[in-house]
Amino acid sequence: MKVTDRAYALELDQSDPLADYRSKFVITDPNLCYLDGNSLGRLPHATVKVIGDYLSQEWGKEVVTGWSHWIDEAQVAGDLLGRAVLGAAQGQVLVCDTTSVNFYQLCLAAIGARPGRKTIITDAANFPTDRYILDGIAKYHGLNLVIIDNEDPKIAENELITAELLEKYMSEDVALVTFEVIQYRSGARTDIKSITDLARRYGALVVWDASHAAGAIELNFDENGVDLAVGCTYKYGNAGPGAPAWLYVNKKIQNELHTPIQGWFANEDQFGMGAEFVKANGIRGFQIASPSIIGIRGIQVSFAMIEEAGIEVIAAKAATGTQMMIDLFDEWLAPIGYTLLTSRNPQERGGHISIGHPDAARICVALRKFANVIPDYRTPNTIRLAISPLTTSYVEVWDGFQRMRDLTETRQYEKIQGSDSRVT
Repeated sequence: MKVTDRAYALELDQSDPLADYRSKFVITDPNLCYLDGNSLGRLPHATVKVIGDYLSQEWGKEVVTGWSHWIDEAQVAGDLLGRAVLGAAQGQVLVCDTTSVNFYQLCLAAIGARPGRKTIITDAANFPTDRYILDGIAKYHGLNLVIIDNEDPKIAENELITAELLEKYMSEDVALVTFEVIQYRSGARTDIKSITDLARRYGALVVWDASHAAGAIELNFDENGVDLAVGCTYKYGNAGPGAPAWLYVNKKIQNELHTPIQGWFANEDQFGMGAEFVKANGIRGFQIASPSIIGIRGIQVSFAMIEEAGIEVIAAKAATGTQMMIDLFDEWLAPIGYTLLTSRNPQERGGHISIGHPDAARICVALRKFANVIPDYRTPNTIRLAISPLTTSYVEVWDGFQRMRDLTETRQYEKIQGSDSRVT
């Protein structure tokens, strides 16, 4: 059976061990091809009830006395997230704040743990927030920010950072190295172990941003010797818009690092309200302030579901789904002017692929307006297409690609003159 036969996708769905999970999410339009789960995951039905119960049965009834059992939920949820998707043992993950705040905290903590070193290394294709934060840190602290130009295909294919490429920039002056696990634009998947091992040989620490990876691939942080990492929960994690982020600090270095924002939750005697800050032992020493309980409840629902399904099963579906996308791209999209911007090697990608087209921006708007397909657009010419394994069916992917082909061949996208949304 050929990949261009719809029966091929239907057969994959029939044998999909994750197929039943789709019914656990709110899907109001069964004809919609939602291929943007790497930006925002769907809403689990259970989240509606759990948050409603929290509002009426806990906050409503208990008011301030509820803090007696809410106070440690950042750590409880962190342990769940660590088990479910990160491959992290207990006591190394906190669910708290935003990815940007956590990134700032851990980057400065890493730099502070390497006094005398003045160099930070990242890449040009890194997510904008990470680059902006690093630029600010470098300017404020008088550091040297080295940016690897992996947007140049002569330097890196599909933006992929390798240990071989990184070593050209390493020296004994490097304090911090930081990359995305999955490049947000191209979908390139960095080998976290080889990069971490290389940086360690030079005495540097690595902060990983796993926002586009957590919940789609196996990460195995402890096994891979990861030092530090951050990520969000609202993409493949399905925890909701603006849901709290997470941070990971390996137990081996928790006592060595000190964060720049010394919040009261990180103080050893939190309710002593003393004049001096004494960093608490363990992962709680990295928590700034009161956790968002309503946000954490959404995380607990969605990551319990991921843990039940099994991250290895989820990762296998992501690999199969992205391969089907590439096969359909070869058959349908390459002949009509699209280019593939993601690796064909399943070990070098995650849950999304990226394709290029000169009219990518208009095509993305047209797909939403005319074809009931939701991808997303990234400048300058990239269309991202994701399979979120718990919620996306294979036939949903197949239908989305067929509609994209038809819309392009008919040049229907040329009707689009612009977009009234600042969100792409």
